[in-house]
Amino acid sequence: MTVIKSLLVTMLMLVVTASSLHAMASKDGKGHDYRTFLNGEVKFGQIADSYTADLVMYLAGNQFMVMEELVNDFQKMHPQIKSVYVETIPPGQILKGQILKQGTIEGQKTSMTPDLFASVNLAHLNKLHDVGKMNEYMIYTHNQLELMVAKGNPKKISGVKDLARDDLVQSHPNPLTEGIFKFYGSQMLDDLGLYEKVTGGAKCKGCWAVPNKTWFTSRHHRETPYRIENGQADVGIVWATEVVEGKRQGRKIDGVPIPAPYNMAHKVGYAIGMLEGSRNQENAQLFIDYLATEAAQNIYASYGFGKATKEELTLRPINPVALSGN
Repeated sequence: MTVIKSLLVTMLMLVVTASSLHAMASKDGKGHDYRTFLNGEVKFGQIADSYTADLVMYLAGNQFMVMEELVNDFQKMHPQIKSVYVETIPPGQILKGQILKQGTIEGQKTSMTPDLFASVNLAHLNKLHDVGKMNEYMIYTHNQLELMVAKGNPKKISGVKDLARDDLVQSHPNPLTEGIFKFYGSQMLDDLGLYEKVTGGAKCKGCWAVPNKTWFTSRHHRETPYRIENGQADVGIVWATEVVEGKRQGRKIDGVPIPAPYNMAHKVGYAIGMLEGSRNQENAQLFIDYLATEAAQNIYASYGFGKATKEELTLRPINPVALSGN
């Protein structure tokens, strides 16, 4: 009987966990990571469109909130581009799991040759250059780190140095697949002398980096607002734009700014480039040109992103030596 009871308890825990993950997926935006824009209509999860759409873009996931307004505006300017497929997940996952090798999403194959790829890590573009898949890139917007806390900041978190406090439960992007932490959050903590204290030196995802103190997300830092809203965390490192978007949606969160240089604003630039051999080269170029317009820059700025300079909004050759340190 004891064995049977143990099995029943285990099965119940699995059901509860699955239910929690399903709820989190609906809350953190994962259901909207694969969208097809059809001149005003949006369809979700049409993975096969990555092979057939008039424009296919795999973009750094932290700009997910901008896409509907941005693509709708672009399609109004270019109505001949009737379908635009956009994927917004962490770019490292896209690069390693969908471009450099055949990937699948929910059991469906996804194209290895999108027309455009964008990342906040220039080294990703360098890798594509190394395998002959990309030759030019352009910086088109900027972001910076911020702390997300519960609405009203009940824990009275005043700044990033408070991450050393023992009374806080933290939720941060995982260091394995999320560039926000792998390249920027970890550097910030290291610069502050807090890396070991906050992370325990752990390299994992969907795990307690420090038991009952620091959680690393399983897939995407959009899991952090869900954990904060549900009392599972007090604070988390996110992009400043995600605080802006959370407030726009009326979510029960607030932000605590991180001062320069710790917010990494001087390093975070979104780079985009066209893939060699993609199906829709002309349409891809039209979108790159569009990103340099005042209309596109204003849309990004309205969501909290920083505008790119005129010099940045120009295609330039990928220089492996210049990009190798990013």
